[in-house]
Amino acid sequence: MTDESQTETMRNKFLVVVDDTPECTSAIRFACRRAWHVGGGVMLLYVIEPPEFQHWMGVEQAMREEAREAAEDRLQSLAEEIQKETTIIPEFVIRDGFTKEQVLSLIEEDPDVRILVLAASPDTGGPGPLVKSLVGEMSGTFAIPITVVPGNLTTRQLDAVT
Repeated sequence: MTDESQTETMRNKFLVVVDDTPECTSAIRFACRRAWHVGGGVMLLYVIEPPEFQHWMGVEQAMREEAREAAEDRLQSLAEEIQKETTIIPEFVIRDGFTKEQVLSLIEEDPDVRILVLAASPDTGGPGPLVKSLVGEMSGTFAIPITVVPGNLTTRQLDAVT
């Protein structure tokens, strides 16, 4: 049984991992439309992964700053689109590290995150490494439900299922 005052302060959030893949927009649209219909919120997570090749300290720092600026620009642009269509003001989280670890950490830290929304790549190479890892390897032990949105759905199809 839950305490009623606790329930009032909690806000169900849909967590979406933002990247530069085309299917990412499908996951964002799905999460925003679902959140709008149920009165929830949306959290957009952008993870800046470490470079594969470690450069000199000054070059690496400049690369991180550029990556952070690009992440902020991308999230701000998405927020404007989301707000126009749904009136939802999404939360932004930008983290450095590896995507899988940052997703798990954020879910553990924020009890209001209730659903993780991922998009599967429509390519024949598989759904993508994050989907494979979280849905395949960890699905039975994951703390919250995971919704996997096919990356090839049209806007009309996404709107129909949300």
